[in-house]
Amino acid sequence: MANAHAARLHLTIDGRHVAVEAGTTVAAALAIAGVGGGTRTSVRGEARAALCGMGVCQECRVTIDGRAHVLACQTLCREGQVVRTTVAAGAMNANASANGSGNANANANANANASTVIATATAAIKGTGITTGKR
Repeated sequence: MANAHAARLHLTIDGRHVAVEAGTTVAAALAIAGVGGGTRTSVRGEARAALCGMGVCQECRVTIDGRAHVLACQTLCREGQVVRTTVAAGAMNANASANGSGNANANANANANASTVIATATAAIKGTGITTGKR
């Protein structure tokens, strides 16, 4: 039950103003705000949501105050915080594409991100004895 005297924090989630009690995680704030579709989408565009609640599954990643890939389940809400889900970002990219812009940029960004991830993973694997399948 909510404490009537608990401090309330105000944050913005995907452009909507939400008030939560102090000590609320961002993942809980997403649920309170009705972001039931989740915070991420699969490669087929299906909504995904937080699964483990302890930071292991990485499904709750959001952008908080411009910082991407923050774990919502491990982050407490702060006054004035701005949270963006990737679901909302995907909708914005779809709108840009519908307006005749953004598609080429989105593809270029996705390719650049994929290259960065591959390079980072390869660098992390070197020297560990794990093989990457390349000979």
